[in-house]
Amino acid sequence: MKTGNKKQREAYLAITKLNILNELHTYNPVLCGTLPIGIDIKGSDLDIIMEVHELDWFAEQLQTLYADKENFSLKRTMIRGREVVKANFIFHNFEFELFGQAQPVHKQFAYLHMMIEYELLKRNPGLKEKVIHLKNKGYKTEPAFCQLLNINGDPYEGLILFGVEEGMV
Repeated sequence: MKTGNKKQREAYLAITKLNILNELHTYNPVLCGTLPIGIDIKGSDLDIIMEVHELDWFAEQLQTLYADKENFSLKRTMIRGREVVKANFIFHNFEFELFGQAQPVHKQFAYLHMMIEYELLKRNPGLKEKVIHLKNKGYKTEPAFCQLLNINGDPYEGLILFGVEEGMV
């Protein structure tokens, strides 16, 4: 991202100024989503996922570090049977979503989706424009890929199953 396109470089600067990767290094933070793989659109956020086993402590840290940021919100919820903590805020014109759950980052859906989408774009560069077109029409990323690949059912589960079947993850 440091040497990527203009928006990627701006995101890199925002992440660096926020010092988030250092502040939260114990949780193995990884930037996921559309921006790192170049299929972002206007309004795409910066998703940073982390492996967190002490959710109460993590929530307190997020509150301490980022509560002063624009539109800060903190939420604790269940996703696919796992308790998670999510914080959202705006910093340097980017919406950040910090996501923590008790699972290694390389096994989290956001990471797996990004890796599968990256591989699909490498294998078929023509997908990029089609995905962006659908995203601009209101599709979320995973449903856009599933639409183009004729994957039925839950797009979040379906994309991972497709990736496994294709040897991508």
